[in-house]
Amino acid sequence: MIKTDINLTPQALKSDLNHFWNLSAQKIYSIEKSFNNGQGSPVYTTKGQYVTKGWTEWTQGFQYGSALLQFDATDEQEFLEIGRKNTIERMAPHISHIGVHDHGFNNLSTYGNLLRLMQEGRIENNKWEYDFYKLAIKISGSVQAARWTDISNGNGYIYSFNGPHSLFVDTLRSCRILVLAHKLKHYLQGEGDIRISLLERACKHILTTAHYSVFYGEGRDNYDEWGRTAHEIIFNINDGNYRCPNSQQGYSGFTTWTRGLAWAMVGFSEELEAFATIPDEEFQSTGGRTTIISSMEKAACAVCDFYIKNTPTDGIPYWDTGAPNLWKIGNYLQEPSNPYNSFEPIDSSAAAIGAQGLMRLGKYLNNDYYFKTGLTVLKALLNEPYLSSNPNHQGLLLHSIYHRPNNWDYIPQNAQIPNGESSMWGDYHIREAALYVTRLINNSTYYTFFNGY
Repeated sequence: MIKTDINLTPQALKSDLNHFWNLSAQKIYSIEKSFNNGQGSPVYTTKGQYVTKGWTEWTQGFQYGSALLQFDATDEQEFLEIGRKNTIERMAPHISHIGVHDHGFNNLSTYGNLLRLMQEGRIENNKWEYDFYKLAIKISGSVQAARWTDISNGNGYIYSFNGPHSLFVDTLRSCRILVLAHKLKHYLQGEGDIRISLLERACKHILTTAHYSVFYGEGRDNYDEWGRTAHEIIFNINDGNYRCPNSQQGYSGFTTWTRGLAWAMVGFSEELEAFATIPDEEFQSTGGRTTIISSMEKAACAVCDFYIKNTPTDGIPYWDTGAPNLWKIGNYLQEPSNPYNSFEPIDSSAAAIGAQGLMRLGKYLNNDYYFKTGLTVLKALLNEPYLSSNPNHQGLLLHSIYHRPNNWDYIPQNAQIPNGESSMWGDYHIREAALYVTRLINNSTYYTFFNGY
C-alpha cells in the first residue's frame, strides 16, 4: 500500500522538476535528430533506443505532443516548432482514422495542445491556424463517436480495435475528444441527417465503462472487489448483452492490469473536471447531471482506492495486480517497488498516468489525501531508479512495460524480466503530470485539456 507523504507540497518538487525538464529536452532532441519516421511511430525502447512496433500507430501523437508540453513548461520556442511542424505534416491521417479507439490520445496530444496553448494566449492567435486546430478536433471527435455499439440497457460504447464486441477501459480517456468537440459546438451527423450529440455519446460510454469495467465489491463475480478494473469487456452484439470480462494486455479478465486501472483513474478525473463546466441542460438526454456525475465519482474513487491499496509503498505498481509470480517477491506491497526483481516487471507508465489521476481527483473533490498521494507517486518517478539521466538512453521514464503476455518487452542480458526500458506513452504522461505540478508551482492557469472552453 502506498505510504502517502501528507506533508508533501508541489513546491517541494520544484528542484526535481527543473532537473526533469532539462533531461526531457535532451530526450526530445535525441529522438527528433535520430529517429526514422519512415519506419513508423516510436513505441518503446530496446537497449535504450526507440523502435517501432506494428500494432496501431497510437504513439505518434505522444512523440510530437511531448515537444509541445516541453514548450509549455519552459517557453523554449524550438520545442513549439518541433511539435507544430510535425503535427501539421504528419498527424492528418489520425484525424480521420476509422479503425481505432485512441483519437483522444493522438489528436488531443497534438492538435488539442496547440489549440489549448493558443486559447490560453501562450502562442500567437493566428485565425486560420486556430480554425485549423478546431476543425481537426471536431472531425476527430465525430469520427471517434461513429465507432459505436449500442447495448441492451440503452447505453453503448466506442468499441476497441478488436471489433464491435469489445469495450476497452483505455477508451475512457479518448472520450475527451468527444467532449472538446462538443464544447466547440460540433456534433456527429448520421443517416437522414440525424444529429447525434457527442456529449451524449461520451456520457453513455462513460456510464458503460463505470458499470461494466469497474467492480465495486457487489458480487458480480467471485473476484469482485472495490475498484478492480477489467481491461476489456465483451458484449454479445446480437442482443447487446454483457458477456464477460477479458484482458488483452493484463494477466486475465479477473485481475487488474495496472495501466488500464491508471487510464480509468485519470479518465474519470479529467471528465469530472470537464463536466463541471457544462450546463445542466446539456445532460438531459443522458438522465441528467446527477446520474452521470454520481456514477463517475463512485468509479473514480473506487479505482484510485484500489490503486493505493494494491501498489508498493513508493506508488509504482507491478504490471498486473494478479501477475502469477508476485508471491515469489514476498511482502511486495509493504516495501518499495523493485524493478530489478526476478519474477514480475514493474510498469512505471501506469504510475505516471495514475499520479495525474490521483492529483486531479484530489483537486476536484478537495481531498488532500488523494492529491498528496499523487504527489508522492510523482516524486518517486522524478528520481532514480525511474528517471533516466543517461544521455545515451532515449527514454525519459524507465521500467515501462508494453505487452507482457505477448513477451514484446526487451529483457536485458542476465535478467529474468523486462526492465530498464521506456515507452512513448510513459514519457508523455510523466511530462503531463510534471506540467500539471509545474503550473501549480508557478500559479499558472490550471492545466486541463479543455482550457478556454
